Amino acid sequence: MVREIKARYRGGKIELLEEVDMKEGEELTVTIGEEPGPVSTKEAFNRAAGAWKDTMDFDAFLRDLYASRRALGRDVSL
Repeated sequence: MVREIKARYRGGKIELLEEVDMKEGEELTVTIGEEPGPVSTKEAFNRAAGAWKDTMDFDAFLRDLYASRRALGRDVSL
């Protein structure tokens, strides 16, 4: 059975933060991964930069948007 639980490393030992159903002395395999720290707004922006590139034709989108607005009788001039 594979189960992921949270733990904390303190004083050279790993402290489990959740209850586990195991027998005393039973062996297990531990995989260590770090929790991601808080991300600054600038770093989040930089990670997302270019994510939408080539996902749509923006010029066609604007033409359709303005055409739909004209169809509703609104004056759309830039």
